[in-house]
Amino acid sequence: MFERLRAQLRRRLRRLQRMALPIAQAGMAAGGAWLVSADLVGHARPFFAPTAAVTCIGVALGQKLRRVIELVVGVSVGVGVGDLLISRIGSGTWQIVLVVLLAMAAAVLLDGGAVIALQSGTSAVLVATLLPPSAGGGFDRMTDALIGGGMGLIAIALFPPNPLTLAHRHGRVVLGELAGVLRAIAAAVPDRDTVAAAAALSRARASQKAIDEFKTALVTSAEVATIAPLRWRNRSELDRYRSASGPIDLAVRNTRVLARRALAVLRDDEEPPAKLPDVLAGLANAVDVLRDELARGVDPVRTRALLRTTADESDHLLTADDFSVRVMVAQLRSIVVDLLVASGVSRTDALAALPPL
Repeated sequence: MFERLRAQLRRRLRRLQRMALPIAQAGMAAGGAWLVSADLVGHARPFFAPTAAVTCIGVALGQKLRRVIELVVGVSVGVGVGDLLISRIGSGTWQIVLVVLLAMAAAVLLDGGAVIALQSGTSAVLVATLLPPSAGGGFDRMTDALIGGGMGLIAIALFPPNPLTLAHRHGRVVLGELAGVLRAIAAAVPDRDTVAAAAALSRARASQKAIDEFKTALVTSAEVATIAPLRWRNRSELDRYRSASGPIDLAVRNTRVLARRALAVLRDDEEPPAKLPDVLAGLANAVDVLRDELARGVDPVRTRALLRTTADESDHLLTADDFSVRVMVAQLRSIVVDLLVASGVSRTDALAALPPL
């Protein structure tokens, strides 16, 4: 029991450690927004300044910069429209309906993004219900929201997270799933286990979500490395990840086809090559090495060596004329090419590394 409690405490402390920087950013951005709005601009009780700052930091976690800017603009438009209308027509059911419609319509005219429209409507509701306009009215609160959002972006730029951390985390997930699917296929084929093969196919299909999140994470990391001077030195390592992301996506897609053909081989009682599981396991090992070498920021020399060995071994797999078996071998060779390109080899050289069929 005590061991379980200690494990939970360690997990929570690690979670707090990961969130320490965003928490610090939110605190500094909120305090800075209040200081600018209250002391420099002279607004009385600028509620929306620290609120927008904290919201900006929260949305920025793992999101594209465009989404963060959309949120800031959406909050500001909603506050401005709500402040202007409620100060003249008062609060009530029909007033709320009108304010939300107009605020969201104005946001859509400014930008077609869904985030900006939803945030605009939410902010307008807040003004119309909990925080009706003060006697001064006008656009003071809209200015406060813009100040808060700007302070949030400044906090991210001055105290940025390590963009490589996000890239590493999602890269490990994608390549870990890819290696896991290859090993699952390698285990299912010799046992002629159609249930395991179907599970491998389902896992391969689900891995597309991981690759999409990986690409989004790379965009976010690149934006952080662009706006934050402290992270400019990370751009070269991020470029390596970005160059690898496209070929890795192709490898994931080709592995999905490979899994589908493996299931067809087993269901149709075709005879897969005896060495196929070993070749698949070797390919999975190469994926593991690629994941580690990308994370360490080194030239993937070991990955290339393992992939070239796998390419040589694929030459001995075409021992049958069964259609699905031949498709499996062709897909395996395509995956080797994709991973060689992901390791930094040109596609021409990667194709040349394959022995002729």
